[in-house]
Amino acid sequence: MRILVLGAGAIGGYYGSHLAGAGGEVQFLVRERCAAQLARDGLVVVSRGEESRRPAATLLAGGVAAPFDLVLLTCKAYDLDGAIEAIAPAVGPGTVVLPLLNGLAHFDALDARFGAERVLGGACYIAASLAPDGTIRHFSPGDLLILGARTGGTPWQVEALSDLFARTTVNARSSGAILQELWEKWCMLAAGAALTCLMRGTVGEIMATEAGGRIAEAMMAECTAVAAAAGHAPRPASAGQTRRQLTDPASRWAASMMRDIEQGAARLEAEAILGDLIHRGAAYGLALPLLSAAHCQLQVHGARAAATS
Repeated sequence: MRILVLGAGAIGGYYGSHLAGAGGEVQFLVRERCAAQLARDGLVVVSRGEESRRPAATLLAGGVAAPFDLVLLTCKAYDLDGAIEAIAPAVGPGTVVLPLLNGLAHFDALDARFGAERVLGGACYIAASLAPDGTIRHFSPGDLLILGARTGGTPWQVEALSDLFARTTVNARSSGAILQELWEKWCMLAAGAALTCLMRGTVGEIMATEAGGRIAEAMMAECTAVAAAAGHAPRPASAGQTRRQLTDPASRWAASMMRDIEQGAARLEAEAILGDLIHRGAAYGLALPLLSAAHCQLQVHGARAAATS
């Protein structure tokens, strides 16, 4: 299976490296600077205390000569428009696109450009970062990737991708209820981002305060209300896992968006993770005061960052 990965960042590089190691024909669509770094150093991934370094086949913009079987899309939500233009030459009649983006808003643009039948659903649970030297560091205890078809029928690429991942340490599985899986991840991520970004702390730090636990529970309830109104209330196992993760007094976890703020990032995924969820809730007549407060704070941050850039 010919696989094109857009970029070689933390998520795309991590999964692309594993797929290449399992025998997939993987190429990375990157900019010139990244291509030079990969040619010099290879694709370096540090995971579970071990370092892997392997050659990476790269393509530059305009260098796609024929469609691929699968395109793995791992950009940030605010880069989606440019990403669609970059991968368009690689998407033919038999190609499927697997986006690993947060939220659900990205499907509107991808479906409009490529057709819903060619756009899979994908959700990943992983903590990874890209170091300045290009090294990808995977620092969560594990990782989970869930994928599946969003429309009738299952493209052959779903099984082929699952088979490739089965030869790796990646915990990947296909799902016949991928929309439910996507809503469950969104609920967890939105509640966690709202909590840690608004309070500017880790879960453990927030739980050590007088009202932290009650605020976390209320934020989770707001997210659940929107999902339930859409017909995708989190199942008990998912709801329980989210509650454990966001109320653990010993946890040092914080949403990546909060870490981005701490590092001075000017662009955030606030609209994809919180804004869109709030707008959907409003369409169902739901009042979401805590999520709206977090979203407001993030909008203020974004406006200040834009004014000083």
